Amino acid sequence: MAEKRAEKKRTGKAAGQGAPAGPARAEGARRERPEPGTPRERLAVRKTHKLYIGGAFPRSESGRSYSVASADGAHLANAALASRKDARDAVAAARKAFGGWSGRTAYNRGQILYRVAEMMEGRRAQFAAETAAARGARRPEAEAEVSAAIDRWVYYAGWTDKVAQVVGGANPVSGPYHNHSVPEPTGVVAVLAPQDAPLLGLVSVLAPVIATGNTAVLVAAERAPLPAVALAEALATSDLPGGVVNLLTGRTAELAPHLAAHADVNALDLAGAGDLAAELEEAAADTLKRVLRPQEAPDWSADPGLSRITPFLETKTVWHPVGL
Repeated sequence: MAEKRAEKKRTGKAAGQGAPAGPARAEGARRERPEPGTPRERLAVRKTHKLYIGGAFPRSESGRSYSVASADGAHLANAALASRKDARDAVAAARKAFGGWSGRTAYNRGQILYRVAEMMEGRRAQFAAETAAARGARRPEAEAEVSAAIDRWVYYAGWTDKVAQVVGGANPVSGPYHNHSVPEPTGVVAVLAPQDAPLLGLVSVLAPVIATGNTAVLVAAERAPLPAVALAEALATSDLPGGVVNLLTGRTAELAPHLAAHADVNALDLAGAGDLAAELEEAAADTLKRVLRPQEAPDWSADPGLSRITPFLETKTVWHPVGL
């Protein structure tokens, strides 16, 4: 009998000790869980952007990258730090694409440039956000720059099938033959994007190069490459053939000398060269490249006319006998 009372006492004590513990734990667990619908703090997904070469997005062969910061110093993403080998690959891709791109009709090239404008229009919010972060501009100013960049694609799309009539034509000669001057693309053009206008300036130097049938190796603005990367993503989803535009991100001072001296680069746009301009022009002279020197404090929002088209055109003269 005494054993039963002892057993009952132990059982009751255990039950008494355990009873409040269960509800207390459950209540504590309920306090730790967020209420349904409560927004949770999450980590941002930081990107490591790649290059754009031959219509694909490879990593730099060196495996290097560098941090890209906003105008106020906040980390935005990582960008590939292109090497000399990447520059050579980009030139090879541009050369491979040149025949097909220059052989298209001018009207078709205009359609494709207009398609790029459509793709940018669909990504307007992304371009505005990245332009604002890169330049430290207010959102309305960034949106105005995006609109101007889209309009610039449309502008050059309209010039593709008209430039031949403006800069070419029939020449008056004395004799039983016709003489015609016809503009043709130069070939592979290395373009150094402006450092102070990472979107509008970028489009202003790139669009006129490819509008007339050239292919491009583009070195993005070193401190603000993200608008250029976003543009490469838009190009990849447009009708532009792979290799027509090839994007390198990284140090301009590291990449530009190799492009200036490369024998398979036919022309050089030094818009973003800065203090390197004279050195690069001297290197380009060894291979007889066409060189467009940088302007001092250019206004990228101004009407460009044909000032960035004609430097990258060759003039072919055709003589043809007069038929009877």
